[in-house]
Amino acid sequence: MKTLTSRDNPLVKHLIKLSGSSRERRLSGTTVLDGEHLIQAFCAATSQPLELLVASESGLNRPSIAGLMESAPALKKLVIEDRLFGQASHVVSPSGILAVIATPISPALPARIGNGLYLEGIQDPGNLGSIFRTALGAGCRAIYMSGGSVFAWSPKVIRAGMGAHFHLAIHENVGLEELSQRADAKIIATQSGEGTSIYETDLRGPVIWMFGNEGAGLSGDARKIAGLNLTIPMAGQTESLNVAASVAICLFEQARQLRSVRGQDRS
Repeated sequence: MKTLTSRDNPLVKHLIKLSGSSRERRLSGTTVLDGEHLIQAFCAATSQPLELLVASESGLNRPSIAGLMESAPALKKLVIEDRLFGQASHVVSPSGILAVIATPISPALPARIGNGLYLEGIQDPGNLGSIFRTALGAGCRAIYMSGGSVFAWSPKVIRAGMGAHFHLAIHENVGLEELSQRADAKIIATQSGEGTSIYETDLRGPVIWMFGNEGAGLSGDARKIAGLNLTIPMAGQTESLNVAASVAICLFEQARQLRSVRGQDRS
C-alpha cells in the first residue's frame, strides 16, 4: 500500500481537520477512533464498516496493526507518513492507527425509563468517558445526558470510555421534563454533607441516578424531581468527590445490593 506524504491530499486534510475540530465532526457526522483497542471494539460490536482506516508508516511495521489493516472492514484504507499521522493524532504517544466512523445517532427515548444514569452538564471528556466505562462495568446500560454536556462521541471521551460506548444506549439532549414524565424508577440525586447514606438505602429496585456538573453540581430543577437525595459518607475534611468517582461508588453499591438479593434467592 502506497504511503501518502502530502498534507494537501484531500483525505489527509479531512482526517487532520476532523481530529482537531468538534465543529467538523458535527458537520460531517463522523468521529475518530484512536488505537487498536477502540477499532477492534467497534468492529466486534457492530456490522458497520469503518469509513476510513489509517495507519502510520511506522505503525504498519507492527504485526498487530498490519493485521488489523488487513482484516478490519473499511470503505477506504490509507498509510500516511509519521509526520502527518502525528498531526492527526492528539495523544502523547501516537498509536499508529486511526479510524473514522459515522457518529452513532442517539436512540429514541423509551416510553418508560427504568434503571439508568442521568448526567447534567458534564464538561470534562475524561470524566464522561470514565463514567461510561464505570456504568458498563456496573451493569447500567442506559445513559441520559442533558443539553450543554460535552459531546459523547468526541475522540477524548471515546478514548476515556475504552470501548464502553459501543455497548451502551447513549441518549443526548434529554430534558428534565422528559425524564420526569417517562420515569419508571426511583430518581435519586446525590449531595455533599448531611443526608441519608447510600449504604443505608434500599437500591435493589430500578434507579435513575442523577449527577451534575463538575463544579456546580445538579441544578435546583434537577433536585426538585429527585425522590431521594443521598450522600456518600466521607472521612476527614474532604467536602466532595470527583463526579466519576461518585458515579462509581453509587453504581457499584447498587450492583452489590442486587447481587446480594440474587444470592439469597439461590440459597
